Amino acid sequence: MDDLQRDAAGIGALADPVRRDLYRYVCSQDGPVSRDQAAQAVGIARHQAKFHLDRLEAEGLLECDYARLTGRSGPGAGRTSKRYRRARRDIAVSLPRRDYELAGRLMADAIASSALTGVPVIEALHQIARDYGRAIADGQRAGDGKSALLLAAAVLAEHGYEPRRVDDEIHLANCPFHALAQRQTELACGMNHALISGVAEAFTPHCPRARLQPHPDQCCVVVTAGD
Repeated sequence: MDDLQRDAAGIGALADPVRRDLYRYVCSQDGPVSRDQAAQAVGIARHQAKFHLDRLEAEGLLECDYARLTGRSGPGAGRTSKRYRRARRDIAVSLPRRDYELAGRLMADAIASSALTGVPVIEALHQIARDYGRAIADGQRAGDGKSALLLAAAVLAEHGYEPRRVDDEIHLANCPFHALAQRQTELACGMNHALISGVAEAFTPHCPRARLQPHPDQCCVVVTAGD
């Protein structure tokens, strides 16, 4: 299951109003809650709470553990009970796909690097974005320029760029940093170009070429086959 399918399924699980109330209740508590606590808080039968809580766990919205709720241990302490708490992973769905978390992480790393080394922030950002691009394409191998272009497109597809073949070029129909690019065009496009260049460089010696070609309805970078 890919990230979009997984996250969409998780959010879809909250369409049921009872399930949504249970999720909100669990998230509002300081510690894990039992099925009995959740059922009482929401005003439903325990077996209903069990069904919905387990569905939320299956979709990755809740995590669980087991504990004896009596506070006793040893013989006669009773069986352990299942307890629920909010899952620690973030869940978000954006269509078309956006990745502002990645943009923020790259920029934060660039600021920290600049403060440590004295390198200008923009220069640090471009290097960090390029390194990230190489890392996400690491391990890919291409026999010639054409296959390198197609493999680079596949990597970019996995990260939300929506590559499309236009003659002998790859155009990227989606910018994962769209809102940022609208507000800070030079900053976002420079970061994007560096990241995609890093992806291309991972296919040495058949590196595709990434060039800036701004367009209002798509990513500012176009990729063509290398030698």
